[in-house]
Amino acid sequence: MVRKTGKKRGGSKTKPQTETPPSSSLPNSVSPPPSVEPPEEAPIDVLPLDVIPNIFRRLSLVDLLRAALACHRWCRVAARCLPRAAPLLGYFFHPVKTATPPHIHQRDPTRYDAVFAPLDASSPRLSLDFAPDASRFQLHDCHQGLLLLEPNVPTPRSTHPRLLVLDPATHRRALLRPPPRDTVPDDHRWRRSRYYVGSALLSRAHPSKLCFEVVCFTIDGGHPRAWVGSFDNDQCRWRALPLAEHVLVDFDPYWFETRGVHAVGKMYWHICNSSRVLELDLATLRFSYLLPPAALPGHHFKYRMGETPDGRLCVVTVENQLMQRWVRGGGDTSDNGWVVEQEMDISKVYDTVPGLPKDRIRRKQSIMVMDVDVGQKWKLFIEMLGYGTFSFDSNTRKLHRLATKGGKDSF
Repeated sequence: MVRKTGKKRGGSKTKPQTETPPSSSLPNSVSPPPSVEPPEEAPIDVLPLDVIPNIFRRLSLVDLLRAALACHRWCRVAARCLPRAAPLLGYFFHPVKTATPPHIHQRDPTRYDAVFAPLDASSPRLSLDFAPDASRFQLHDCHQGLLLLEPNVPTPRSTHPRLLVLDPATHRRALLRPPPRDTVPDDHRWRRSRYYVGSALLSRAHPSKLCFEVVCFTIDGGHPRAWVGSFDNDQCRWRALPLAEHVLVDFDPYWFETRGVHAVGKMYWHICNSSRVLELDLATLRFSYLLPPAALPGHHFKYRMGETPDGRLCVVTVENQLMQRWVRGGGDTSDNGWVVEQEMDISKVYDTVPGLPKDRIRRKQSIMVMDVDVGQKWKLFIEMLGYGTFSFDSNTRKLHRLATKGGKDSF
């Protein structure tokens, strides 16, 4: 039944009111749709802005990159949570056969191609398959995601070799030719006495572009000289720095190690059987000598330069079954500007190596420290001639054999 109402004075018609019987009494009736509540916000979106970064920092690098692709907001937050230093994915190295025991210091002369050992299962499996000519080169440096290789075939020490630079992540490569002869004015004077020592990666302009700088190190007339090559837009431009006349190389340059060490923004070249190292400041490109602690054990100067986990320069040694780590410091206990930060007897650690001689003298002859782990700076690489190459964790005091599936050592 519809009830009509009259028109109100000064107003419009009122809307008719209809009495609707229950839906069950109407034939072919349709029930009204259920009420829809407004959607709730995602749980993470209701969190304060200062909480989301704390969550993102606990994600692995792979998961953090995935989260950055979700939306613009997450991308901005993830960008602030990226590690300041590039993450360590693994190691490139050349496999070698285990060396013979002491008194017969021989290595297998066979050249093996460089391989990649991932740090853990989540790391990508990188390889050098994209550069087939890499088998004709030897790995010399790895820095900021790039590899620097020099030819396997020996070249005259008075000339610069070609350099191959590879980016395993993007499969980019660059072959750098030696510096032109006019790079140094009146170069024929120095070429008679020039001795090429080695090369290293200096810097990288952008992680996604093949734009970088390399440095070569030579001895010209008894003084060190740095050659810097800048690669960009598929071109390499060389410049030679002035001779470091304040640094005198008064010994045969043959004793320089061809591979340098990156630490605290500088490069260090060890000198075999010497109580000093050559230092190159990468900011000023100036050479100088650096003396290690005079109290280092042993007489053959088996020590290595490195960097501590908190970013300080250090010297490590494992001579006389004693592991020592010295850092730069002053005070009454300073030794050539170094102080002992860590010291431990590792004779019992050596006892866990099968077949290693128990005699202290024979152990001294066969054991030497090779390097400080660049990615995990609390670990050392130790070579035991005739018994393999090991990684030593100074926190847990455990040795781990570095061997490939074919039984060869990492080198």
